[in-house]
Amino acid sequence: MKVIITGANSAVGQAILRRETAPGEKAKALVAAVRSTRAAEQIRSLRGDVNGIVQISYEEPGSLDAAFDGASAIIHLAGVLVETPDSTYERANVASTRSVVEAAKRRSVSKLVLVSATGADENSSNRYYRTKGEAERLVRNSGLCYTVLRAPLLLGPGTAGAAALARNLSGPKAKLIDAGRNLQQPLHVDDLAYAALTSTDKSVAKNRTLDIVGPASLSERQLLERAAQLLGREIRVASVSKRLLRSVLTVRSYFGMRGFSRDALDVVTADTQLNPQLAASQLGIQLTGIDQMIRDSLGQGTKHE
Repeated sequence: MKVIITGANSAVGQAILRRETAPGEKAKALVAAVRSTRAAEQIRSLRGDVNGIVQISYEEPGSLDAAFDGASAIIHLAGVLVETPDSTYERANVASTRSVVEAAKRRSVSKLVLVSATGADENSSNRYYRTKGEAERLVRNSGLCYTVLRAPLLLGPGTAGAAALARNLSGPKAKLIDAGRNLQQPLHVDDLAYAALTSTDKSVAKNRTLDIVGPASLSERQLLERAAQLLGREIRVASVSKRLLRSVLTVRSYFGMRGFSRDALDVVTADTQLNPQLAASQLGIQLTGIDQMIRDSLGQGTKHE
Protein backbone atom coordinates (compact mmCIF):
# COMPACT_ATOMS: atom_id res chain seq x y z
CA MET A 1 0.00 0.00 0.00
CA LYS A 2 1.56 3.26 -1.17
CA VAL A 3 0.82 6.26 1.07
CA ILE A 4 1.80 9.83 0.13
CA ILE A 5 2.47 12.28 2.97
CA THR A 6 2.31 15.94 1.97
CA GLY A 7 4.08 18.36 4.30
CA ALA A 8 6.20 15.41 5.43
CA ASN A 9 8.92 17.63 6.91
CA SER A 10 6.50 18.82 9.62
CA ALA A 11 6.58 17.38 13.13
CA VAL A 12 3.58 15.18 12.29
CA GLY A 13 5.12 14.09 9.00
CA GLN A 14 8.38 13.12 10.68
CA ALA A 15 6.48 11.23 13.38
CA ILE A 16 4.70 9.25 10.66
CA LEU A 17 7.95 8.50 8.84
CA ARG A 18 9.79 7.28 11.93
CA ARG A 19 6.95 5.06 13.09
CA GLU A 20 7.75 1.36 12.89
CA THR A 21 5.19 -1.15 11.65
CA ALA A 22 3.68 -3.00 14.61
CA PRO A 23 3.43 -6.84 14.64
CA GLY A 24 0.38 -7.91 12.64
CA GLU A 25 0.00 -4.45 11.07
CA LYS A 26 -0.16 -4.18 7.29
CA ALA A 27 3.06 -2.63 5.98
CA LYS A 28 2.76 0.65 4.08
CA ALA A 29 5.19 2.14 1.55
CA LEU A 30 5.50 5.73 2.75
CA VAL A 31 6.44 8.49 0.31
CA ALA A 32 7.37 11.93 1.67
CA ALA A 33 6.12 14.77 -0.53
CA VAL A 34 7.78 18.13 0.16
CA ARG A 35 8.05 21.47 -1.62
CA SER A 36 11.74 22.32 -1.35
CA THR A 37 15.16 20.76 -1.76
CA ARG A 38 15.96 21.80 1.80
CA ALA A 39 12.91 19.91 3.13
CA ALA A 40 13.89 16.87 1.05
CA GLU A 41 17.38 16.91 2.59
CA GLN A 42 15.82 17.17 6.05
CA ILE A 43 13.74 14.06 5.37
CA ARG A 44 16.72 12.28 3.80
CA SER A 45 18.73 12.79 6.97
CA LEU A 46 15.83 11.35 8.97
CA ARG A 47 15.09 8.34 6.81
CA GLY A 48 18.03 7.81 4.46
CA ASP A 49 15.47 6.60 1.91
CA VAL A 50 16.07 8.63 -1.24
CA ASN A 51 13.44 6.74 -3.26
CA GLY A 52 10.76 7.63 -0.72
CA ILE A 53 10.97 11.38 -1.27
CA VAL A 54 9.34 13.45 -4.01
CA GLN A 55 9.36 17.20 -4.56
CA ILE A 56 6.00 18.79 -5.39
CA SER A 57 4.43 22.17 -6.03
CA TYR A 58 0.79 22.80 -5.22
CA GLU A 59 0.74 25.28 -8.11
CA GLU A 60 1.91 22.63 -10.61
CA PRO A 61 -0.71 19.88 -11.14
CA GLY A 62 1.79 17.77 -13.07
CA SER A 63 4.06 17.43 -10.06
CA LEU A 64 1.15 16.23 -7.93
CA ASP A 65 -0.02 13.79 -10.61
CA ALA A 66 3.46 12.28 -10.79
CA ALA A 67 3.76 12.05 -7.00
CA PHE A 68 0.30 10.51 -6.54
CA ASP A 69 0.65 7.96 -9.33
CA GLY A 70 -0.09 4.51 -7.94
CA ALA A 71 -0.95 5.82 -4.48
CA SER A 72 -3.66 4.13 -2.44
CA ALA A 73 -3.93 6.95 0.11
CA ILE A 74 -2.79 10.49 0.82
CA ILE A 75 -2.22 12.12 4.21
CA HIS A 76 -2.40 15.88 3.71
CA LEU A 77 -0.56 17.82 6.42
CA ALA A 78 0.16 21.15 4.78
CA GLY A 79 -1.03 24.33 6.53
CA VAL A 80 0.13 27.23 8.69
CA LEU A 81 -0.94 28.97 11.89
CA VAL A 82 1.46 31.93 11.57
CA GLU A 83 1.34 33.60 8.17
CA THR A 84 4.33 34.78 6.16
CA PRO A 85 4.38 36.89 2.97
CA ASP A 86 4.68 33.67 0.94
CA SER A 87 2.32 31.52 2.99
CA THR A 88 -1.08 32.97 3.84
CA TYR A 89 -3.97 31.04 5.39
CA GLU A 90 -5.79 31.00 2.07
CA ARG A 91 -2.77 29.68 0.20
CA ALA A 92 -1.43 27.19 2.75
CA ASN A 93 -4.68 25.91 4.26
CA VAL A 94 -7.16 26.12 1.37
CA ALA A 95 -5.36 26.28 -1.98
CA SER A 96 -2.98 23.42 -1.13
CA THR A 97 -5.94 21.25 -0.11
CA ARG A 98 -7.81 22.10 -3.30
CA SER A 99 -4.80 21.08 -5.40
CA VAL A 100 -4.39 17.81 -3.48
CA VAL A 101 -8.09 16.97 -3.79
CA GLU A 102 -8.10 17.58 -7.54
CA ALA A 103 -4.96 15.53 -8.10
CA ALA A 104 -6.26 12.70 -5.89
CA LYS A 105 -9.42 12.56 -7.99
CA ARG A 106 -7.43 12.50 -11.23
CA ARG A 107 -5.33 9.61 -9.89
CA SER A 108 -8.33 7.75 -8.39
CA VAL A 109 -6.78 7.63 -4.93
CA SER A 110 -8.77 5.37 -2.61
CA LYS A 111 -8.52 7.41 0.61
CA LEU A 112 -7.68 10.99 1.58
CA VAL A 113 -6.79 11.82 5.18
CA LEU A 114 -6.79 15.50 6.11
CA VAL A 115 -5.17 16.64 9.35
CA SER A 116 -7.10 19.72 10.43
CA ALA A 117 -7.49 21.62 13.71
CA THR A 118 -9.93 21.57 16.61
CA GLY A 119 -12.22 24.56 16.20
CA ALA A 120 -12.17 24.45 12.39
CA ASP A 121 -15.34 26.11 11.06
CA GLU A 122 -15.88 27.57 7.60
CA ASN A 123 -18.26 30.16 9.12
CA SER A 124 -15.85 31.35 11.81
CA SER A 125 -14.82 35.01 12.01
CA ASN A 126 -11.30 33.79 12.79
CA ARG A 127 -9.43 33.42 9.49
CA TYR A 128 -7.38 30.42 10.63
CA TYR A 129 -10.42 28.46 11.79
CA ARG A 130 -12.38 29.58 8.73
CA THR A 131 -9.74 28.45 6.22
CA LYS A 132 -9.31 25.15 8.03
CA GLY A 133 -13.07 24.70 7.79
CA GLU A 134 -13.00 25.57 4.08
CA ALA A 135 -10.30 22.94 3.54
CA GLU A 136 -12.47 20.36 5.32
CA ARG A 137 -15.41 21.26 3.08
CA LEU A 138 -13.29 20.70 -0.03
CA VAL A 139 -12.43 17.21 1.21
CA ARG A 140 -15.98 16.32 2.28
CA ASN A 141 -17.43 17.50 -1.06
CA SER A 142 -14.75 15.83 -3.18
CA GLY A 143 -16.50 12.51 -3.70
CA LEU A 144 -13.39 10.78 -2.37
CA CYS A 145 -13.41 8.45 0.61
CA TYR A 146 -11.95 10.56 3.42
CA THR A 147 -11.18 10.98 7.10
CA VAL A 148 -10.70 14.41 8.70
CA LEU A 149 -8.69 14.44 11.93
CA ARG A 150 -8.97 17.64 13.96
CA ALA A 151 -5.97 17.98 16.27
CA PRO A 152 -5.29 20.32 19.23
CA LEU A 153 -1.94 21.49 20.63
CA LEU A 154 0.64 18.80 19.89
CA LEU A 155 3.39 17.73 22.26
CA GLY A 156 6.32 15.41 21.63
CA PRO A 157 9.54 15.55 19.61
CA GLY A 158 9.85 18.42 17.15
CA THR A 159 6.49 20.05 17.91
CA ALA A 160 5.88 23.76 18.40
CA GLY A 161 4.20 22.87 21.69
CA ALA A 162 7.36 21.16 22.94
CA ALA A 163 9.48 24.16 21.90
CA ALA A 164 7.15 26.55 23.75
CA LEU A 165 7.19 24.37 26.86
CA ALA A 166 11.00 24.21 26.88
CA ARG A 167 11.21 27.97 26.33
CA ASN A 168 8.88 28.69 29.24
CA LEU A 169 10.96 26.41 31.46
CA SER A 170 14.28 27.97 30.46
CA GLY A 171 14.29 30.40 33.41
CA PRO A 172 12.81 30.81 36.87
CA LYS A 173 9.85 32.83 35.57
CA ALA A 174 7.57 32.32 32.58
CA LYS A 175 5.27 34.84 30.92
CA LEU A 176 1.89 33.42 29.95
CA ILE A 177 -0.99 35.19 28.24
CA ASP A 178 -3.63 36.03 30.87
CA ALA A 179 -1.63 33.91 33.33
CA GLY A 180 -2.24 30.78 31.26
CA ARG A 181 -5.89 30.33 32.22
CA ASN A 182 -6.94 28.87 28.86
CA LEU A 183 -7.66 25.14 28.79
CA GLN A 184 -5.47 22.94 26.61
CA GLN A 185 -5.94 19.28 25.72
CA PRO A 186 -2.58 18.33 24.23
CA LEU A 187 -2.11 15.25 22.08
CA HIS A 188 1.12 13.34 21.58
CA VAL A 189 2.39 13.78 18.02
CA ASP A 190 2.99 10.02 17.82
CA ASP A 191 -0.69 9.38 18.59
CA LEU A 192 -1.70 11.66 15.73
CA ALA A 193 0.80 9.89 13.46
CA TYR A 194 -0.74 6.53 14.38
CA ALA A 195 -4.25 7.90 13.81
CA ALA A 196 -3.35 9.28 10.39
CA LEU A 197 -1.73 6.05 9.24
CA THR A 198 -4.59 3.94 10.59
CA SER A 199 -7.07 6.17 8.76
CA THR A 200 -5.45 5.46 5.39
CA ASP A 201 -7.32 2.14 5.38
CA LYS A 202 -10.54 2.74 3.48
CA SER A 203 -12.76 1.07 6.08
CA VAL A 204 -11.41 3.06 9.07
CA ALA A 205 -13.41 6.17 10.08
CA LYS A 206 -14.84 6.27 6.58
CA ASN A 207 -16.19 9.73 5.71
CA ARG A 208 -15.87 10.83 9.33
CA THR A 209 -14.64 14.07 10.91
CA LEU A 210 -13.07 13.33 14.29
CA ASP A 211 -11.67 15.55 17.05
CA ILE A 212 -8.63 13.58 18.19
CA VAL A 213 -7.49 15.09 21.48
CA GLY A 214 -5.36 14.03 24.43
CA PRO A 215 -6.74 12.39 27.59
CA ALA A 216 -6.42 15.45 29.88
CA SER A 217 -7.76 19.01 29.64
CA LEU A 218 -5.80 21.41 31.83
CA SER A 219 -4.86 25.07 31.86
CA GLU A 220 -1.65 26.21 30.21
CA ARG A 221 -0.41 27.22 33.65
CA GLN A 222 -1.15 23.77 35.07
CA LEU A 223 0.68 22.18 32.15
CA LEU A 224 3.74 24.33 32.77
CA GLU A 225 3.70 23.72 36.53
CA ARG A 226 3.32 19.98 35.94
CA ALA A 227 6.33 20.01 33.64
CA ALA A 228 8.37 21.93 36.20
CA GLN A 229 7.38 19.44 38.89
CA LEU A 230 8.50 16.51 36.71
CA LEU A 231 11.85 18.25 36.35
CA GLY A 232 12.06 18.83 40.11
CA ARG A 233 11.92 22.58 39.69
CA GLU A 234 9.80 25.54 40.70
CA ILE A 235 8.46 28.04 38.22
CA ARG A 236 6.86 31.44 38.74
CA VAL A 237 4.25 32.69 36.28
CA ALA A 238 3.88 36.29 35.16
CA SER A 239 0.77 37.38 33.27
CA VAL A 240 0.75 39.11 29.89
CA SER A 241 -2.51 40.91 29.10
CA LYS A 242 -4.29 39.38 26.14
CA ARG A 243 -6.20 42.63 25.60
CA LEU A 244 -2.97 44.62 25.39
CA LEU A 245 -1.40 42.05 23.10
CA ARG A 246 -4.41 42.19 20.80
CA SER A 247 -4.05 45.95 20.60
CA VAL A 248 -0.40 45.62 19.58
CA LEU A 249 -1.27 43.00 16.96
CA THR A 250 -4.05 45.24 15.63
CA VAL A 251 -1.53 47.99 14.98
CA ARG A 252 0.79 45.50 13.27
CA SER A 253 -1.99 44.33 10.97
CA TYR A 254 -2.91 47.94 10.15
CA PHE A 255 0.57 48.35 8.67
CA GLY A 256 0.25 45.08 6.76
CA MET A 257 2.79 43.21 8.87
CA ARG A 258 2.67 39.41 8.68
CA GLY A 259 3.57 36.97 11.43
CA PHE A 260 1.85 36.28 14.74
CA SER A 261 -1.63 37.83 14.45
CA ARG A 262 -4.88 38.33 16.35
CA ASP A 263 -6.22 35.20 14.64
CA ALA A 264 -3.24 33.16 15.82
CA LEU A 265 -3.54 34.68 19.30
CA ASP A 266 -7.15 33.57 19.59
CA VAL A 267 -6.20 30.07 18.44
CA VAL A 268 -3.39 29.56 20.95
CA THR A 269 -5.54 30.89 23.81
CA ALA A 270 -8.72 28.98 22.90
CA ASP A 271 -10.21 26.53 25.39
CA THR A 272 -10.22 22.85 24.40
CA GLN A 273 -12.28 20.44 26.47
CA LEU A 274 -13.56 17.53 24.38
CA ASN A 275 -14.31 13.87 24.95
CA PRO A 276 -11.04 12.09 24.07
CA GLN A 277 -12.56 8.63 23.77
CA LEU A 278 -14.88 9.29 20.83
CA ALA A 279 -12.06 9.43 18.28
CA ALA A 280 -9.74 7.09 20.17
CA SER A 281 -12.31 4.29 20.11
CA GLN A 282 -13.03 4.83 16.42
CA LEU A 283 -9.32 4.61 15.59
CA GLY A 284 -8.25 1.99 18.12
CA ILE A 285 -5.76 4.30 19.83
CA GLN A 286 -4.50 4.09 23.39
CA LEU A 287 -3.78 7.73 24.14
CA THR A 288 -0.44 8.72 25.66
CA GLY A 289 -0.68 10.18 29.16
CA ILE A 290 0.11 13.82 29.84
CA ASP A 291 3.24 13.13 31.92
CA GLN A 292 4.73 10.97 29.17
CA MET A 293 3.95 13.72 26.64
CA ILE A 294 5.82 16.23 28.79
CA ARG A 295 8.82 13.94 29.21
CA ASP A 296 9.00 13.25 25.48
CA SER A 297 8.68 16.97 24.75
CA LEU A 298 11.60 17.78 27.02
CA GLY A 299 13.81 14.96 25.77
CA GLN A 300 13.42 12.98 28.98
CA GLY A 301 11.11 10.30 27.69
CA THR A 302 11.61 6.58 27.79
CA LYS A 303 10.11 4.21 25.30
CA HIS A 304 6.45 4.08 26.23
CA GLU A 305 4.06 1.23 25.70
